[in-house]
Amino acid sequence: MNINLKNFLFCFGIFALSQVLVWFQLNGQFFNEWFKKNTFLLSLVGIPISYLYIYGTNYGVKAFDGLLWPQRFLGFSIGIIIFAILSHSIMDETINFKTMLSLFLSFLIILVQLFIK
Repeated sequence: MNINLKNFLFCFGIFALSQVLVWFQLNGQFFNEWFKKNTFLLSLVGIPISYLYIYGTNYGVKAFDGLLWPQRFLGFSIGIIIFAILSHSIMDETINFKTMLSLFLSFLIILVQLFIK
């Protein structure tokens, strides 16, 4: 399997952006009153986010020679990493051993998808 770097980078970037938007969409209610009061508007933000996931998946499948699994693992791992970063920086949640181990495994999953054929 040859990885198309350009498609991989597009996939990675789109998934990262999507995960950031989803984090705010779901968790904004816990630190901002506007998010809490505008759940219907926030649910509508799910439409463009879904488009981002569709395009990210498309680039991921192209990056990994038509395979679905690598981009799925990539999206999952990026989600874990983004969630940990935002939860720590915005909600002041600690990164304990269990979280650190999960982050390490997420990085490892990305490396497995990139370098093991």
